[in-house]
Amino acid sequence: MLCPHKFKNFKQTHEFNQYRKQDYIYFEQDRARNVYLIEEGKVKIGYYTEDGNEVVKAILSKGELFGEKAILGDEKRDEFAQSVDDLTSICPVDVNTMHDLMRNNRSFSFRIYKLIGFRLKRLERRLELVLFKDAETRVLEFIKELAKDYGYCCPETGDTIVKHPYTQNDIAKLLGTSRPTLNTILNKFRAEERIDFSRNEFRLKFSA
Repeated sequence: MLCPHKFKNFKQTHEFNQYRKQDYIYFEQDRARNVYLIEEGKVKIGYYTEDGNEVVKAILSKGELFGEKAILGDEKRDEFAQSVDDLTSICPVDVNTMHDLMRNNRSFSFRIYKLIGFRLKRLERRLELVLFKDAETRVLEFIKELAKDYGYCCPETGDTIVKHPYTQNDIAKLLGTSRPTLNTILNKFRAEERIDFSRNEFRLKFSA
């Protein structure tokens, strides 16, 4: 985990913040003073349209960073961050502290910029899916994406086992569809013997 408490100079003054489910870490238009790293739990990143509809950009879990646009100079938030677990532990890092860490540790700096680039690329990919692909294609591509992040080959069956941190409700929000639609698509894939699934796990019968 990319966290300042692992650096000797910052360990003594470093603290974690605790959030309950549905607590906001920050709102749209808040001052962008900190970058945040997830020590435990899950955080939803999103924004609201002019009609008041929620758009979910990402659901992040342990070890991931958010609020990173502050590093790049953004002064105000253009998104909200909300805890979606019963207990979420967050490492807040002042932007100036983060800049100091990045100046003094080239490896740390490289990892931060690599993570930001990866996040932007993934967001672009997901927006393309939501805008231009049907729901079934979006679900299938998302499962393949999960397989790359969390999958491993079962030595007994050759299936790809994917243990992931998302609920069906999380996935539906990320893909811009409803939970009933998602469930219908997953059951269709199961009937076609393309996948099997249970809580927080997919078993892929095809090569991802």
